[in-house]
Amino acid sequence: MTREQAKKAAEELVARMTIEERAGQLRFDAAAIERLGIPAHNWWNEALHGVARGGTATVFPQAIGMAAMFDDVLLNRIADAISTEARAKYNALSAEGDRDIYHGLTMWSPNINIFRDPRWGRGHETYGEDPYLTARLGTAFVRGLQGMGETLKTTACAKHFAVHSGPEALRHSFDAIASKKDMAETYLPAFRALVCDAGVEAVMGAYNRTNGEPCCASRELMRILREEWGFQGHFVSDCWAIRDFHENHKVTTKPTESVTMALKAGCDLNCGCTYEHILDAYEAGMISEEDITRCAVRLFTTRFLLGELGDAGSEYDTIPYEAVACEEHLELAHQAALKSCVLLKNDGLLPLDPDAAGTIGVIGPNANSRIALIGNYHGTASRYVTVLEGIQDLLAGKNRILYSQGCDLFRDSVEPLAQPDDRIAEAVAVAKRSDTVILVLGLDETLEGEEGDTGNSYYSGDKEDLLLPASQRRLLQKVLEVGKPTVVVLMAGSSIDLSEAQEKADAILLAWYPGASGGRAVAELIFGKESPSGKLTVTFYHNEALAEMPDFTDYSMNNRTYRYYQGTPLYPFGYGLSYGRCEIRELQTDGRTASVCVKNESGVDTDEVIELYMQDESSPYAPPNPILCGFQRIRLKAGEEQVFSLPVDPHAFTVVDEEGNRREGSGNWILYAGFGAPDRRTEELTGRKAAAVRVAGPNQ
Repeated sequence: MTREQAKKAAEELVARMTIEERAGQLRFDAAAIERLGIPAHNWWNEALHGVARGGTATVFPQAIGMAAMFDDVLLNRIADAISTEARAKYNALSAEGDRDIYHGLTMWSPNINIFRDPRWGRGHETYGEDPYLTARLGTAFVRGLQGMGETLKTTACAKHFAVHSGPEALRHSFDAIASKKDMAETYLPAFRALVCDAGVEAVMGAYNRTNGEPCCASRELMRILREEWGFQGHFVSDCWAIRDFHENHKVTTKPTESVTMALKAGCDLNCGCTYEHILDAYEAGMISEEDITRCAVRLFTTRFLLGELGDAGSEYDTIPYEAVACEEHLELAHQAALKSCVLLKNDGLLPLDPDAAGTIGVIGPNANSRIALIGNYHGTASRYVTVLEGIQDLLAGKNRILYSQGCDLFRDSVEPLAQPDDRIAEAVAVAKRSDTVILVLGLDETLEGEEGDTGNSYYSGDKEDLLLPASQRRLLQKVLEVGKPTVVVLMAGSSIDLSEAQEKADAILLAWYPGASGGRAVAELIFGKESPSGKLTVTFYHNEALAEMPDFTDYSMNNRTYRYYQGTPLYPFGYGLSYGRCEIRELQTDGRTASVCVKNESGVDTDEVIELYMQDESSPYAPPNPILCGFQRIRLKAGEEQVFSLPVDPHAFTVVDEEGNRREGSGNWILYAGFGAPDRRTEELTGRKAAAVRVAGPNQ
């Protein structure tokens, strides 16, 4: 069914409804209209890294981890698997009369906000700090969720529109002020790509205001969305965001005014309860029947496109429940976990040889934690494999494995009645009796996450700083003092200052939140079953760098992210080591594509990621550092050499001026190709310099 056909069917159906029935359909928990054969529909479902909150599903690595794969092809396959499971669950559960929240086909994913500040608790829901990377990955994810069939497989939702990335504690009343340049260059490009290139069916507004207007009723944002970009789908508020208009933002004084502001601006669907007052606003003459009808038609257009209404149905109606958490999807999650982990340091200790590693001491609060596997917005897995369990399974019958929790995730003691550091002596004892130590530290969704989801003092889900919790810093120090060969495994979704580990540990592996069975992948990487190949999608700063950045509430990009940061990071954007060693032998370009000759000069088959960066050396409007403009994940056998062709993002030849206008750059461009960003810190950490070539541009 085409959109025009679906819209016509929606118009005819809505015309048969009373005004009361139309108004009731603009809430996320839309009731059935039995006389018209319309079943109930709950619009709220989540699919950030698997079908979430709705029972059993495959739990893939958290979004920030999947982004670290730098693999839009694989991410598209993952999104397709997620939508298959969503359809399978919907088909089975709706047949049982269950149309509850989290059981529908309208998925409120992906989160394509830019991870501009490393303290933001929800940053691990995103694809990182780069607009181009976020756009490419978000586009792949949307296409996988929505499918390529006659009907939509599920619907995707680009959120949170726009200029939203903390602080979480202030989001209900905060006004994010962004310059025209930052809007056009950083905060809007990914949304534009998902609307114009991927055809995303839904857009969700943010809680905050942007440049004075509440995002869920911003005339300017709606103008950009529908008039400039031609968005044809429906717009949904974040949950209870419209209530914030009168309760927190104070831009209105009562619910009917908030309803009027949102509805007239173009917010079709309310996640929350404020649209319960639509009829009050209508009867008061504040909104018209046309206002209500317009929104209802958009929503029912989506339902017809899903094949949920009408006689034709959907080609996806026959997907069986057995597709949920099937072997194919579990293996896909395993491959994603393998490709997402980032090797930050390796002094030659890794990969460990089981025959030489001797007794293995596994220590740390995240070593045997299920919560640390899954991030937030997750489903329920049929099986979990922690890092400890993954190592135990891999080395069963070979090595003695000792274990100590070492410390609580962030409290001073594990047992409430015990003295502080009540597990450290045990951890030291384990380390002394081990030949090799694997120390598993980090955070989980209780320390970095969404406001309201956390129960600690870490600023409603945001981080106070970039340090590990004090309990873990003490554990790290004591274990390193033992002096045994030590691998630090970090499970976290954001930048952490690992300066002490970088200085004293033998190896560091960033596992992110690797999915329900992610411990298996971590074990396989540590023991060399596969080579690490993930790349950082965020800059890892020293904690002191926070003092050099704008305040958390300042949305200026000055000195933020790899494009604008002027200091020396701990680990740069795009960085990640492997067990192999690939070298770029030659770089050529015609401006549209880059031809990159790569040779694996090691004896290890390995994945790598070719990264292209562009530097405009003369334009006053260009970011000070080279920007990502292309990437491709590759695999080379030991000793293999191959030439790869990568498209160059045409926007890399443009700049954005202070008025937000995108214009042609200076013409003085340098294209770089490497396995990380072309900066000094990457050269220092890898011992490799990016290949470089001057380029005339795509039209010359």
